[in-house]
Parts: sequence; C-alpha cells; structure tokens
Amino acid sequence: MKQFLLDKFDYQVTCDEARTDTEVTFEKTDGTLSVYLTAKADRPQFVTLQWRFETEEDLFVLGDIWERSYGNLCFKRLSENNRPLPWYFAATNKSETFCFGVKTQPNAFVCFFYDENGVTATIDCRNGGSGVKLDGRTVKLCTFVFARYALPPFESLCAYCRTLCDHPLLPKEKIYGGNNWYYAYGESSYAENVSDAKLQAELAEGIANRPFMVIDDGWELDGFLGPYEPNEKYGDMKALAEEIKSLGVRPGIWARLLDNQEADITPDMRILRGGERIYLDPTNKKAQALIVSYIEKMRSWGYELLKHDFSTYDLFGDFGKKLTDRITNYTDWHFADETKTNAEIVLDFYRLIKDACGDMLVLGCNTVSHLCAGLVHINRTGNDTSGREWACTRDNGVNTLAFRLAQNNAFYMVDADCVGILNDNIPWEKNRQWLDVLSKSDTALFVSCDRLNDEQKADMINAYREIQKDHRIQPLDIYDNPIPSEWEIDGRIVTYQWE
Repeated sequence: MKQFLLDKFDYQVTCDEARTDTEVTFEKTDGTLSVYLTAKADRPQFVTLQWRFETEEDLFVLGDIWERSYGNLCFKRLSENNRPLPWYFAATNKSETFCFGVKTQPNAFVCFFYDENGVTATIDCRNGGSGVKLDGRTVKLCTFVFARYALPPFESLCAYCRTLCDHPLLPKEKIYGGNNWYYAYGESSYAENVSDAKLQAELAEGIANRPFMVIDDGWELDGFLGPYEPNEKYGDMKALAEEIKSLGVRPGIWARLLDNQEADITPDMRILRGGERIYLDPTNKKAQALIVSYIEKMRSWGYELLKHDFSTYDLFGDFGKKLTDRITNYTDWHFADETKTNAEIVLDFYRLIKDACGDMLVLGCNTVSHLCAGLVHINRTGNDTSGREWACTRDNGVNTLAFRLAQNNAFYMVDADCVGILNDNIPWEKNRQWLDVLSKSDTALFVSCDRLNDEQKADMINAYREIQKDHRIQPLDIYDNPIPSEWEIDGRIVTYQWE
C-alpha cells in the first residue's frame, strides 16, 4: 500500500431520492480523516469513499465483524479476499503491516472492501432501512485512521486498536467465575444457583478478587423475554443475590432488554419492521423509561453485573452471521425518531444502559463491537461456546480469542465465552486446554458447571489463580489456521490440540 494517500479519494452520496441539498465535508489531520454530513430535505443513506491504487504484492488481510464473530475470522490472501470488512482491517506481508479503519463510537456503520485496485469504504448513515432525516443537522459520521507498522501483524493490530478507542471502560480487577447457561440451558432455580455459588467460592478460596456467579436466561417469567420478574423456581431475586454475596461471591444477572411482551406496552413503543411490531424501540421515551426501570430493579436487588443480550438482533432483525456489508437486511423501515442514524441510536441505547447500571459492571452480548467500546466493561466477542458440542467451543471460542484478542483492554475486556461442562459431553482433555488458554489470556474467564470431578476441580483451582496474574500472549499460526494451535505465552511456545 505504498501509494496510499488518505486525502486522495473519490466519493458519492446515496439518498432515498435524488440528491438535492446533502453536503459532505472532510477534515484531515495527521493520519486521520473525519467525515461530516449535512442535509435539509434529503434523506441520505450512504456515503461511499474510494481510494484507487495498485497493491504491489499478495498480502494477507484480516477484517473485523459487526458484533460477535461466528468462527469466521481469518486471514485471507488479497487475491482471494472478497469479504466485507466491518470497522477496520489489517494487511500484512508478515514483516510490515498497515491498518485502516475508523475510531470507535462513530455515528455511522462503516464497512470496507479491499482488493488489488484499492479500498472502498461504505458509510451507512441510515435510520432503520431508510435514509436519515437530519433536518439541517450536521453529524460527524466517523474518523478514519490509517497506520503503518514495521511489526508482526498481531503486535501491529494491538497497537492500532489502542489508537481507535480514546476512553475504554475497563473493570478494575480480573473478571472470572461461573455462569449457569451451558449446563442448565435455562432450566435452573434459586437453590441450584446457591449451589453454583458455593462451588465458585470453593474454587476461589483464598483469592482476594472474588468470583462472579452470573444467572443467565431462565430466571424470568417467560424465557428469553420480559416482563423481568422471577418465575416460581427462583422466587425472591433480592434474597438470592444476598445469599450469593454471603458466600463471598458476586452476583450477576442476564436480561434481553428489548424483547418484552407485557400487555400494557402500546404499539408506538415497538419497532415496526417487516410488517410486525415485536421489539421495543429505544428511541421511544416510554420504552426508555421501561428499560431503565428494569435495570434499576435488578440493581436494587443487589446484582453487581448486568449481562444484556440480543440487542443487535432485536434492533436490526438478524444476527451478524447473516449480515454482509450492511447492519440490516430489511429496507423501508425506520425508528420512531427518524432524525438520528442507526449508529447514534445504538450509542444512545448503550449509554442509557450504562447510566442506569450505575456502579454495576456491564457485559455486552450480541452488542456492536465498535459502538459498545467505552460503554461496556466486558464484551462477548464470539458466538456461543457449548457444554454439549466441542466443535462449537473450538470454532467460536478459540477463533474469537485469537483474532479479536487485540481488542482486549483496548476497547473493553474481551469475553470469548465459557468453558461449558455438562456431564461427559466434551472430553476434559479438550476443555482443559480451552480453560488453560483463557486463564492466561488476560480476558474474562467464565466456567459453566454444576459439579466437577477431582481432576477438573484441581485444574479449575489452578486456572482461577492463573487469571489473577498478568500474562503476555499471542497466537502464532494465524495465516493458514482459523483455529490457531500455536501460542506464545510469557515467552514460551504452547501447542494446543484443538482437533
């Protein structure tokens, strides 16, 4: 990319109808380019920038993903790279690496395409599936950042990610402990969570930084959706939080804040998309108040961590694995407030949650990675691992740990998901390796189990002590292996047998 000049590009604007009054302006500083958009009557949808140049060699290219990854992150040769690259990408010849992307918390969704003819960036400034109604307002859509490093690609990407997020929101201590999803899968109770907390207390005995016990989906009246009141198996959620705390364990709780089927929710509080009104519209004031009331209730019960889930799906209609270069596959719809871009709406929603949580930790799941940076303490960067199928843990967990590890402590604390232990479904020699690499990754470590044999317990006790330390870690065989086996940990080469 020797011929690349950040301020030498062509651009075009796409609106709902013919463009009449849309203006795009640019502000260049050393290594950055900010893009501003103004429109009065027009309803702009996209601003597309194209940098034309020839690439001298067949580089290795790695991109990011809109929300969680789905085992699909990998380096590809430039000649084979026809993928959309959300947010940023890195290209390398293994000795020199250049990175190109946008700063976190932009006011638009940004996706790149890179081929032998140059780079195209699509800035999606829509509201829902339609153009945004700015009414004369000027919005800063994004800030592009270009950097070149004479470093190996993983080190380059680590350095680059730290230039993208000015104010990461990070936990003060290492995050670890239990989560009941991958052994219970929604079938749990008050008593079982107390038992889970007792196990966590035993595993973390003598550690000053206390573990969490996160109660995942299944505690509420109707699984996967509100109203957020406990079902008969759980009963008093405040008493449960207090009992967990009495054991020296920190209680956490799960919620899907935009899916609520309470009878008194009026139609205007829901998004109209695809002819249906299902999910709460976070631009509606009454919906916002309801969301805040639920979070405040959970906080008053004494929970110290909120895991909020499903928001990308509920807002835009699909999981990330079905999205390409655009955040929604639905067209001709909009939010109640049509004056803000989709990215602005997501940012406002995440800020609403963060502010309502107060001193609670916020763990995002199915959250938009570049938008939640600085607004969640911990982010689930990959799709679900499993207590039933090793392939899910291997493909989703190991892949996201390797290829999004550069975001750890730069955007947020990475959560590559749980070590799931359910009966003997997954051989311990496999799960032990997943536990080991997580415990030395400086990311969050959650384990989902209700019982352990002596061997598992000994390994878990050791892992809980390892995670309290600081480690230096990087994947090595990343060019031709989406599930890297070779890792450098504290200067030592470790080979894992994932297959």
